[in-house]
Amino acid sequence: METVVRVAVLYLFLMLALRVMGKREFSELTPFDLVTLILIPDIVQEALIREDYSMTNALVALCTLFTLVFATSLLSHLSERMENVLGGEPTVLVYRGRFIEDHMNHQRITPDEIYSELRRVGLERIEQVKWVILEPDGRISVIPVRQEDELEQSSERHRSTT
Repeated sequence: METVVRVAVLYLFLMLALRVMGKREFSELTPFDLVTLILIPDIVQEALIREDYSMTNALVALCTLFTLVFATSLLSHLSERMENVLGGEPTVLVYRGRFIEDHMNHQRITPDEIYSELRRVGLERIEQVKWVILEPDGRISVIPVRQEDELEQSSERHRSTT
């Protein structure tokens, strides 16, 4: 019966802590968030299997972990530099229909992955793309060329040939 009570107490505490942290904190898993989620079971394990008879240690450890998550989130929100360090920056993979191979190699993204994303948004050719951006959360965003952009590019090409 003691195990049931321990699990219930830790469950309620985790539910409350995650609720206080807010949806934003765990809505998109960054590598940092994944490490945090992996740490939770390790912290709680000893209290559940009674190797450490004090539930207080588990609760203090979880409070510390959630306080650190909240503090880094707050620092990220207040400082753009800290946000870039913790969350990363977007990387441009394609600009105006041309692959940026250095960026692709650095991020280990292949042209096939980019073409797959193009097909997903209904584009057929790389020339139809103004930007392809690897977002900090790992998603790839595709921004197609607008008609105005195409007219501007063709007039630039015409001016450079005359």
